[in-house]
Amino acid sequence: MAEYEAVIGLEVHVELKTASKAFCGCSTAFGAAPNTHICPVCLGLPGVLPVINRKMVDYALKVALALNCRIAPHCKFDRKNYYYPDLPKNYQISQYDLPLATDGYLEVEVDGRRRRIGIIRVHMEEDAGKLIHEGEALNPGAYSLVDLNRTGVPLLEIVSAPDIHSPEEAYAYLTSLKAILQYLDVSDCKMEEGSLRCDANISVRPRGSEVLGTKTELKNMNSFRALQRALAYEIERQSEILARGGRIKQETRAWDESRGVTVSLRGKEEAHDYRYFPEPDLVPLAIGEDWINRIREELPELPAERRRRFQEQYGLPPYDAAVLTASKSMADYFEACLGHYREAKTVSNWLMGDFSRLLNAHGLEPEQAPVRPQDLAELLTLIDEGTISGKIAKTVFEEMFLTGKKARTVVEEKGLVQISDEAAVLAVVEEVLAAHPGPAADYRAGKEKALGFLVGQVMKATRGKANPALVNKLLKERLE
Repeated sequence: MAEYEAVIGLEVHVELKTASKAFCGCSTAFGAAPNTHICPVCLGLPGVLPVINRKMVDYALKVALALNCRIAPHCKFDRKNYYYPDLPKNYQISQYDLPLATDGYLEVEVDGRRRRIGIIRVHMEEDAGKLIHEGEALNPGAYSLVDLNRTGVPLLEIVSAPDIHSPEEAYAYLTSLKAILQYLDVSDCKMEEGSLRCDANISVRPRGSEVLGTKTELKNMNSFRALQRALAYEIERQSEILARGGRIKQETRAWDESRGVTVSLRGKEEAHDYRYFPEPDLVPLAIGEDWINRIREELPELPAERRRRFQEQYGLPPYDAAVLTASKSMADYFEACLGHYREAKTVSNWLMGDFSRLLNAHGLEPEQAPVRPQDLAELLTLIDEGTISGKIAKTVFEEMFLTGKKARTVVEEKGLVQISDEAAVLAVVEEVLAAHPGPAADYRAGKEKALGFLVGQVMKATRGKANPALVNKLLKERLE
């Protein structure tokens, strides 16, 4: 409702792609048989001690620096105590009052307007296990199974300030954050595998008010689209309650994708409910300037920097540069193409068009595409040489994508070489003009759209093989 404003903060959990877990040597590889990547340390058995994974701290520092955070010179780990079947120790090693980093920000653009979203904190913790329910996720059946392989996998929790005011801004924030994480190469960010998870805290208040309303926490959003839909639903639900004079209950709610609604799970816990206390088995961390400077020197070119460079170096429009750099693998593919074909805008058009369409249809990332950058460059060269038309090139490209064959091979096998012989094309032009005297007369009478019809008839007669520029030239000569 227009009289209310949403206030949204996002809590993003990111699994770091280290080879071993946060505090032990167990593998973090996804997809192993249940309960095979576990040991006495990650299970919290008596007589064992955790040891900090240095690579986890390196990755966390990279993320904190990329998000413009202030790095704490000293931080510590804490025990977050709660009881749940997938938490074998009955506590989670996390960070509470002295996190690794605070006071950062991330800039996003929505509808042409740039906004700065604050980052309250970035802290390290370990992941819990995974419950596999018999039945639907929100309506479990008779039993649940526990897989503890994920227990102890290093996590980063990235907490935004309540600076987000719409589902669209939340989507922009999450996609921008995902891109940064992928550019840093600290996580694969696969939501379907649980390596990127997002919870949202949302409240509404009368527009213009500075007082925060009662918030609810949203969980179970397993895609960016689900995040948008869940937030939109919750904004409408809370606004309607307030408009009727009701009160919002502070609680945790889950998004039910099949019904398109949020449902109540439980009352929302406060921090004191977790009975935090310092982890006695881990020493505090001292983060010196030398360590920070080493990590800063390792930072790659980030999405915003690459977007600016694509505009300045290759002359791409802002929209093209934003689309291409939103994915590191797409930006890498684009630059690899330019190593074989120098027309940047042409490459951009193909990548944003047919290439992206086929990737989406087959559920692939750019680096998985059967068409390599040099193969796309070869196809574009064939168009420039006049060997094939742009229209035929689309057919050739789809065949390349489906079979992995090179452009020249597809063109030769299917007999798709463009007809550029003037005498051959002229013969077809004469036949078309003889068969369609009406459109020919219309063109001579000043109706230029009639030319398009005649061009189409020539292309149809040659099964799309005639050189379009030559067809236009010969038709105009005959008609004028």
